[in-house]
Amino acid sequence: MIGITITRTESDTIQSFEMSGHALFADRGKDIVCAGVSAVSVGAINAVHELTGVTPDLEHRADGFLSCVVPEELPSDIHEKVQLILEAMVVSLRTIEEEYGKHIKITFKKQEVE
Repeated sequence: MIGITITRTESDTIQSFEMSGHALFADRGKDIVCAGVSAVSVGAINAVHELTGVTPDLEHRADGFLSCVVPEELPSDIHEKVQLILEAMVVSLRTIEEEYGKHIKITFKKQEVE
């Protein structure tokens, strides 16, 4: 199962997301759930960079782990654009989860305040 955790700030904006695991819907190369999740998440990261100039802090491993952290202290107009792109990503991922819930699980949590 692909596990996705979306972390939101106290003001409910997306601060980061992580995903790990494998959908195991079909054989490697034929797994539409994995392909969909990958396309949506990587597409969102690419859109953030291309459309806003923001480069999120990323970690990606061959085992399927992906972590994306939004930089703090962005100008408000850029922050709004980044958030719109990431919220669109969440909508797309939730659509996949609705159809293939045995293979993908999304959880939401609040950012821990230090």
